[in-house]
Amino acid sequence: MNLQQLVRKNVWNMKPYSSARNEFKGEASVFLDANENPLNDKYNRYPDPLQWALKEKIANVKGTVPEKMFLGNGSDEPIDFVIRIFCEPRIDNIVAIDPTYGMYQVCANVNDVEYRKVLLDENFDLDAQRLLDKTDNNTKLIYLCSPNNPTGNLLNREEIKKVLDTFQGIVVIDEAYIDFASETSWINELDKYPNLIVFQTFSKAWGLAAVRLGMAFASIEIIGLFNKIKYPYNVNILTQEYVSAELDKLEMRKEWVRELLKGRDFLKQELSNLPFVEKIYPTDANFILVKVTDANGLYKQLADKGVIVRNRNSISLCAGCLRVTVGTEEENKTLLKVLNTFGIKDEKTSIIYRP
Repeated sequence: MNLQQLVRKNVWNMKPYSSARNEFKGEASVFLDANENPLNDKYNRYPDPLQWALKEKIANVKGTVPEKMFLGNGSDEPIDFVIRIFCEPRIDNIVAIDPTYGMYQVCANVNDVEYRKVLLDENFDLDAQRLLDKTDNNTKLIYLCSPNNPTGNLLNREEIKKVLDTFQGIVVIDEAYIDFASETSWINELDKYPNLIVFQTFSKAWGLAAVRLGMAFASIEIIGLFNKIKYPYNVNILTQEYVSAELDKLEMRKEWVRELLKGRDFLKQELSNLPFVEKIYPTDANFILVKVTDANGLYKQLADKGVIVRNRNSISLCAGCLRVTVGTEEENKTLLKVLNTFGIKDEKTSIIYRP
């Protein structure tokens, strides 16, 4: 892979912004470089722009090195950055599976880059050849989400390998839900595939959605490009400190995953007993895609009772489907309680919901 040929010329040739904190290496006791207010210690100083201390801790958990890691404001920042680095607006294009996470297309639209969709098969799985057939000489990126959202399933690993072995551009595998899956992460394959970028997040298994920290793993050369275009201090010190402390709770995170998987099994069993549930799709995530007889009606009744799920009825291949996140034991039971009233007259609204 010739990385320079894939990167936008202006990005490859640009000179990145560099602060004194980037340029200085070593220990210092007096900082007079960044026009900070010295009178409001502890949060008056700009944070480490490359978050090295936090990356060291994450690398120990993920089995990689800090130099192969980019940290961003959620996963949405690296999703956008990949497009900015590799795709020339109005010229290049992106190919992605359908259905999948909606922010890939949103970021493509924002950057004025063509976004080509390739339908998954009836089992929500990937056909590598169909995906590759949609590419051309201007295709710079392929986006794959595994486990996929909103379908919940891992994509076939052998089909992903075919894409990685064949496609001459960048392949992004979004692993936001990998902690709930049985397969190992594609992070372990980075040395084998120089065109691979892997996304992960602290929002799901770590329970830190409000903290906003996403991760991109790739070759040192690709991570260098991320650092080249990022804002100087894109991850604030509060986030860095909080996530660093949470990384010391690895066993707790594992227990949370076990608890959520147990809750997932409970929900699948209980949902399968409901007369209006037509199908429960296999899932490797912390949510379940459920096909019901009246998705819109059921969604409305749940919302009226203060229970919010995701209506995926209008998404490709997901007609009649609701996406249900695994909650706490109490939340799961509340969901089931409302579901068991579906089709029964609501005395407050005098509306009869029909299954």
